[in-house]
Amino acid sequence: MKPGKGRSRGGGFWPPSGNGEREERRDEQAKECCTCTTPLTHQEEQAISDVIVARDLEKRFGDLIAVDHITFRVGEGEVFGFLGPNGAGKTTTMKMIQCVSPKTSGTLEVLGMDVDTRQREIKSRLGVVPQETNLDPDFSAYRNLLVYARYFGIPKREAERRAEELLAFMQLEEKRDVVIDKLSGGMKRRLIIARALINAPELLILDEPTIGLDPQARHLIWEKLRSLRAEGNTLVLTTHYLDEAERLCDRLVIMDHAKILVEGAPADLIREHAGSNVVEAERTPAVLTCLDEFGLDYDLAGGAIQVFTDHPHDVARELLETCRHEAVTVRPATLEDVFLRLTGRSLRE
Repeated sequence: MKPGKGRSRGGGFWPPSGNGEREERRDEQAKECCTCTTPLTHQEEQAISDVIVARDLEKRFGDLIAVDHITFRVGEGEVFGFLGPNGAGKTTTMKMIQCVSPKTSGTLEVLGMDVDTRQREIKSRLGVVPQETNLDPDFSAYRNLLVYARYFGIPKREAERRAEELLAFMQLEEKRDVVIDKLSGGMKRRLIIARALINAPELLILDEPTIGLDPQARHLIWEKLRSLRAEGNTLVLTTHYLDEAERLCDRLVIMDHAKILVEGAPADLIREHAGSNVVEAERTPAVLTCLDEFGLDYDLAGGAIQVFTDHPHDVARELLETCRHEAVTVRPATLEDVFLRLTGRSLRE
């Protein structure tokens, strides 16, 4: 058995503040491993490292299929994203992971436990950052953390220590005694993340973690999430900001119509479904005819045409010289390009 790969999962989240709690838990885990004499099989090691395993997972609301027999896994220590248009099934999937919406069929294990039989244990080991701001407006930032710690039975002194450390980690020390209504939107989001970490969870679930924030606040939260990831913590998130998913996620799925369309690392998905670059030009009948004559595949994006290619300069030269187009733009392909190519450009309710 490899050091650190015990049969019980390691300690939960804690910000990288040097308090040693996470290291102590890992030491205990390593000691436990040293006493094991029977090597684990590859399947057993894989099961230990998988924080979430879903097989043929389905969720129905009457005749409506919200999640249609999806299969995925989330490995320990990675940032995993669920992307999709409104109504794709990602929020329903997240609710099943959180044990707040029962599955219809299939199997779903979280932290090695079945969601059908061990909901209470799973919930006690999760940290959840909801999309809405649901802090108690009558309390200060510090008091909000202390009150939330009671739900997990954390002793008073320990809760006070954790609250102070989490306020420091999220750069909210100066707002310790400020009531919620006096905090900015970015401060409230950071406090909600701090609250989700109060029980040192083994899995952090974030629903639109930077929704409605300005660029400075978004980047600060990204920095904090990256630091948690660097400590080996596991994060699962949903976001409509495709640049956020591209920057943060190790792997992700894109869902639509209750199914998973693709799964993989952002860079791999971009390379496979969009190529390295996008050549854009104004959509005119002459340009369309020219591209058709050359047999080039293109997408229509409103008043523009887009050619996804690994040879952007050759395509641009054809447009400029042969098609006699006056203005051509070349840019790197992005995850947003992949998303729109797979799910379409129509608005979803």
